[in-house]
Amino acid sequence: MTTTMTQPFDMSLIQRGARLRRSPYFEATQRYGCRAYTIYNHMFLPSYYDDPVKEYWHLLNHVALWDVSVERQTEITGPDAFRFTSLLTPRDLGKCRVGQGKYVVLTTEEGGIVNDPVLLRLGENHFWLAAADSDILLYAKGIAVHSGMKVQICEPDVSPLQVQGPQSKQVMQALFGDRVLGLRYYYFFEADLDGIPVVVTRTGWTGEVGYEIYLRDSSRGVELWERIMRAGRPYNIRPTGPSDIRRIEAGILNWGIDMTLENNPYEVGLDRLVDLDKPEPFLGREALRRIRQEGVRRHLVGVEIRTEPLEFNFTRWTVRRAGEAIGAVTSAIYSPRLEKNIGYAMLPAAHADPGTELVVESPRGEAPAVVVPMPFIDPTKAIPKS
Repeated sequence: MTTTMTQPFDMSLIQRGARLRRSPYFEATQRYGCRAYTIYNHMFLPSYYDDPVKEYWHLLNHVALWDVSVERQTEITGPDAFRFTSLLTPRDLGKCRVGQGKYVVLTTEEGGIVNDPVLLRLGENHFWLAAADSDILLYAKGIAVHSGMKVQICEPDVSPLQVQGPQSKQVMQALFGDRVLGLRYYYFFEADLDGIPVVVTRTGWTGEVGYEIYLRDSSRGVELWERIMRAGRPYNIRPTGPSDIRRIEAGILNWGIDMTLENNPYEVGLDRLVDLDKPEPFLGREALRRIRQEGVRRHLVGVEIRTEPLEFNFTRWTVRRAGEAIGAVTSAIYSPRLEKNIGYAMLPAAHADPGTELVVESPRGEAPAVVVPMPFIDPTKAIPKS
């Protein structure tokens, strides 16, 4: 019997409508030649303008501009905003000063990870949570209904850009003056750039020196973009997409694949974000205390996959040991400077020790792999703090 081969589905036929939101920089990303977008928090996120490996090297050697407006902010204000925000996370926010940010996890009553936002404290009772790809605005509103606390929760008119790479400090100094030079890692200041209201943070998704500029007036998006491009021209600035190569090298996790609601912070190596003894109550305290006492049954670990260079995975890849399926690769990609395929795998605790030999079912067929420590580069974060 003859089998008729069908053509792969043309992804350009996917319907697009007004419900998929465009960022304030969307027109600029089109003008500068963005070649692909993905959907993130109901918005278009630019994926790449050029070959992703070329963009990776540009990030390492120069400076890159990213449209990350998809990091939608959940704003929490009101007399009880500190207590309420603290209820959402096991991290001790009493150690976060006004003008400072923290990387946090939001947890359920069962200890599951709802999201891993960057939190900014703009006032004693004024917080922003920059969301990964999930609806924490709705989650926070749901928790607030029966909290008995006086808070206002909304999505403000805030749209971040990232300026990342070794030349980013010079670009930011050209834009905002010498105050940038004293800005510490995970701190921020509010500014007015030629009449454009912004918040400038020393944060990023790269493991490189980097900053985020949070625009507070969406009508000024293209104007801000062009202002940054002019300041960056002497430093070879270029718009690119977020680099999965660099974030995997840095051990940065992607909510929705490397961790989900089904995972707790201990499983994915985010123990440092859990303070079980913090003064304020938080959702999941008892569950997380029990998990820590009992120990976890699985771990997210670093892996090297020993085969020809692999493209970024679009699905989880099965991991086997002694012929038995024991887990899955969540993220994997080829690192050009390490000259290795690197990634993360969720494995049973009994198979999670460094040096454990594995087999991964990659698109190139079965490939030998080994558990290794992560992050793969700069474990002390000396680069972004420099």
